[in-house]
Amino acid sequence: MCFLRGNQLRELWEGLTMGPRSLVIAVDLGGTQVRAALCDLEGNFLRRAECPTKPEEGLEAVLGRIVGLVEQMRSGIANDRLFGVGVGSPGPVDARSGVIISPPNLPGWHEVALQALLEERLGLPVRLANDANAAALGEWAFGAGRGHRNVAYVTISTGIGGGIIADGRLLLGHRGLAAEVGHMTLLPGGPRCNCGNYGCWEALASGTAIAREGAAAVRAGRAPILSRLVEGMPERVDARRVGEAAAQGDEAARGIIQQAAEYSGIGVANLLHLYSPEIVLIGGGVSRLGDRLFVPMRRVARQRVMPPYREVPIEPAALRADVGLLGAVALFLEEDGGKSVEP
Repeated sequence: MCFLRGNQLRELWEGLTMGPRSLVIAVDLGGTQVRAALCDLEGNFLRRAECPTKPEEGLEAVLGRIVGLVEQMRSGIANDRLFGVGVGSPGPVDARSGVIISPPNLPGWHEVALQALLEERLGLPVRLANDANAAALGEWAFGAGRGHRNVAYVTISTGIGGGIIADGRLLLGHRGLAAEVGHMTLLPGGPRCNCGNYGCWEALASGTAIAREGAAAVRAGRAPILSRLVEGMPERVDARRVGEAAAQGDEAARGIIQQAAEYSGIGVANLLHLYSPEIVLIGGGVSRLGDRLFVPMRRVARQRVMPPYREVPIEPAALRADVGLLGAVALFLEEDGGKSVEP
């Protein structure tokens, strides 16, 4: 069962400040949870709700949960007040056709026309993007990218994903699959990535990669503080524990993070040369390592780029847990060419 959180997080200004077509229902579809919110075009949350995804119960069950959350969000709201429903989903996603293409954490979802299915059931316009692209839009419209028309966003978490805002538009490419930045090859012959390639940025510097190297250090007896934190069990190592061990002086843990940060610096240098953004934003759980990540990443990126790119700021993203929902709102802002978020 899905529960409304906090009823209304802000009073609805019926008939006052919000006229027709002033609201968006945002949906953040994840492998563990589905989250939804009713938002205005300034990114204010008016209602919120969430429920477990339970993808093992199949497509129809998950669709029912999404529809149920949207109905909670639209309760009492006339359709002419709504732009529609924005959905951020695990990728790969063909945003132009509204089709989800076999996402790893939604098993059985092969070529699912989610946009059309939801429009049929809800009677509202639906916009769909992969979660990294939605996050890029969210940061551009409401977060650390606000005021810029060219933004490179990277999320470093379990995997590495990204999104590019170019001249106030989300860069989609063929089938909407552009900016899979985590699968750039940085080290030929490096570790095998889940995509099947070797030496991808994701395989070298994601939270999963940091955990893999930390577990190896525990097995080899090279990381005494990390080993103590996980009670000697390598299978308990994750990126957060490696960060804790590094903060407590574990040299092996510090080296692992340093190496991941330097690989990320190479990845960022590539993005600077490819897309010439005004700002690079780094989000995701690994970004919470702070200076231990950002200092070496910035140093390596600036060493590796041509002079015109060296002054581009490389900064933490701002929106954290709400980035997916706000990105789903921004799908409707991006459609007007960014006019709603011009500096």
